[in-house]
Amino acid sequence: MSEPGAPAAGDKAPRLQDRVLRGLRWGRLQEPLGFIKVLEWLFAIFAFGSCGSFSGETGATVQCSSEWVTPVNIQFGYPFRLYQIPFGMPECTADSEARTLYLIGDFSAPAEFFVTLGVFSFLYSMAALVLYLRFHSLYTENTKLPFTDFCVTVCFAFFWLVAAAAWGKGLSDVKAATRPSTLIAAMAVCQAEGVSCSAGTTPAMGLANISVLFGFLNFLLWAGNCWFVLRETPWLRPPAPRDSAAEQGAIDKQ
Repeated sequence: MSEPGAPAAGDKAPRLQDRVLRGLRWGRLQEPLGFIKVLEWLFAIFAFGSCGSFSGETGATVQCSSEWVTPVNIQFGYPFRLYQIPFGMPECTADSEARTLYLIGDFSAPAEFFVTLGVFSFLYSMAALVLYLRFHSLYTENTKLPFTDFCVTVCFAFFWLVAAAAWGKGLSDVKAATRPSTLIAAMAVCQAEGVSCSAGTTPAMGLANISVLFGFLNFLLWAGNCWFVLRETPWLRPPAPRDSAAEQGAIDKQ
């Protein structure tokens, strides 16, 4: 039995949680250094979420006769290895053989780099927020932490510019490879006499376009944040004010 007045074991976890929450300085979020980190955290989620969760559909219709219409529908999405996505070419004559064709192109490299960068940005922003809010005194007293933060911020800004530009180019190639006209050109049956092919489902690329937009927004955020992080480094940080009592003691000794 526990002694009267002794804290219960179940109370330790809430007390530890209250102690941690009391140590957080939420006012830091009103400063540019903390506020921009929150935006970077959110925009990183939007960037890798909109790209990694994208899926689209394209298609065409093949009319072999006046009454026989065969639809061709193809699903594709992240990581955009289109050469691995098969679709069947319809038969239009008795002696023709059904063939399995594939989409053209592999655009997984820029897409996966974009998503990976977004995940790392999300993790670093969250860790930096914990450092700003809970251990800000350590951040200001240790000159190595602001300098490291500045170097990492510059690297993320550069990588976001590269990733957004590469994924923007990759997305334009994905659009070209998944157009219904591209499918029609790839199917030999559409070149046969008496066969009519027309465009089917046109892929909706709005979510993918949004991911590219958030990629460039992340670049602007990280590039702009370089200035505010630089101000925390010893290069631009104003010297700490001297203790007036210590100055007075030095004068008395003289």
